[in-house]
Amino acid sequence: IGMELVELPAGKFMMGSPAGEKGHQRDEGQVAVTLTKPFWLGKTEVTQGQFKKVMGMEPPRERLHKGHVQVQIGEDNAASYVNWNNATAFCQKLTDLERQSGKLPAGESYHLPTEAQWEYACRAGTTTAYSFGDDESQLGNYGWFDGNADNAGEKYAHAVGMKKPNPWGLHDMHGNVFEWCSDWYGNALPGGADPVGPGGGSDRVIRGGGWRDYPGSCRSANRYAVPSNRSNDMGFRVARSQSAQ
Repeated sequence: IGMELVELPAGKFMMGSPAGEKGHQRDEGQVAVTLTKPFWLGKTEVTQGQFKKVMGMEPPRERLHKGHVQVQIGEDNAASYVNWNNATAFCQKLTDLERQSGKLPAGESYHLPTEAQWEYACRAGTTTAYSFGDDESQLGNYGWFDGNADNAGEKYAHAVGMKKPNPWGLHDMHGNVFEWCSDWYGNALPGGADPVGPGGGSDRVIRGGGWRDYPGSCRSANRYAVPSNRSNDMGFRVARSQSAQ
């Protein structure tokens, strides 16, 4: 379907942000995390074209909202108005299709990244507020946010891959659309080896910031709790587990 994945190594990192970081929130208290297995992650967010190829229909969309266009139609534009259930259904359907075609090795599957996997991938070995450093004035070189999208009259999710990648070659980890994680939201970050969030709850975790959000929302550590609903700045990217073989 034209989706490129980046293989990421196992490793350790400090998840969350230090109290002195600009924009630091109470639920971002740092914890040590170890990811014991390598995994793959989409080089970009899932696009409208990819969503249609897998699901056989256009991604959910609302063309107008309070008189303003909220979706730019385009095969390469990030799919938006996608709720958590839409995103997980896409991953399951992609898994099924590739297993049927023999393209997916035994023991592997597509899924939403855990919150820990997402931040590990976003940071790409860095410890700064953003994967490019602490200077938020550079954000426009790496992502779409309120400064170069919403406030510029471009009130929609943009085509993926147009901005500079992070050190691991992943695009749009800061801005464009918030990205769903697999975890239920917890008030404190999960730490330890291969952590996941609580066993249940009312909200899921979204990460990365969107095209109508201020720079602080696009930081590597920023997290929000959201019900499984739709919004013009919410989408996803897929992860793929490694085979045990």
